[in-house]
Amino acid sequence: MGAAVLAAALAAGAAAALVLPARPAARRVSPGPRAPAAAAGPPSAADGWMLRGRPLWCLLAGVAAAVFVGGGPGLVAGVGGAAAAWVGIGRAEPPARRRAREAVLADLPHVVSLLGAALRSGTPPGAAVAAVCAALPGAAADRLAPVSARLALGVEPGAVWQSLADDPELAPLGRAMARAQATGTPVVRTVERLADELAGSARAAVEDRARAVGVRAALPLGLCLLPAFVLVGIVPLVAGMLGTLGL
Repeated sequence: MGAAVLAAALAAGAAAALVLPARPAARRVSPGPRAPAAAAGPPSAADGWMLRGRPLWCLLAGVAAAVFVGGGPGLVAGVGGAAAAWVGIGRAEPPARRRAREAVLADLPHVVSLLGAALRSGTPPGAAVAAVCAALPGAAADRLAPVSARLALGVEPGAVWQSLADDPELAPLGRAMARAQATGTPVVRTVERLADELAGSARAAVEDRARAVGVRAALPLGLCLLPAFVLVGIVPLVAGMLGTLGL
C-alpha cells in the first residue's frame, strides 16, 4: 500500500512538470527570421523551469515506474519511464520560443493586410515590405525586414520569397508570394486573399480560446458550488428524513 502511494506521488510530480504551464519571462524574446539552432549546452533561463529540471523529473518518473511495477521488471519499467520522460520533455517547446511564435502569429494578419494595401497603391514589393515594417514594428516585422534588404540588393525575388517560406510562421506569406512570382498571378490579389485567410484564422483562434476558458472554468466553479449544494440541499433533507424516522 505504501509503495503504491509513493509511486502515485512520484508519478503525480513528474506529470505536473509536463502539464503545468511555464512561468512567463519578464522580457519578450524575438529571434531573427531564421535563427540558427542553439548549441548544445546546459539549459538556460530561456528554456523554462521544466527543461532546467529535466533530470529531476526523469528521476521522479523512473522511480515511480520502478516502485509501481516492483521487482526485476520494475527496474526495466523505471528505465523506460525515465527515458520516456526525457524524450517528452526534450520535445516540449521552450517558453521563449512559444511566446515569440505567438507574437508573430498575432502580428501577421495586420502586417499582411497593410502589405496588400501598399502593393495596391503601386509600391514595389521591396519598398512595400520596408514601409510595412516601419509602420508596424513588432515580432513579425523583425522577421520580415531582411526581405526588403535582399530585394533592394537585387536578389532574385522568387528566391527571396521561397527562402521566407522556410520560416515556420511566415511560411504562408512566403509561399503565396513565391507562387505569384512563378505563375504571374497578380500579387495584390494574392496578398489580399492571404490577409483575409489569416484574419479568419485569427478570429477562429480567439473564439476557440474563449470557449476553452469556459470549459476550464467549469471544474473550479463546480468544486466551489458542490459543497454549498450539499450543505443547503442534501444535508437538511437527510436530517429531516432521519428526524422523521426517529433516528
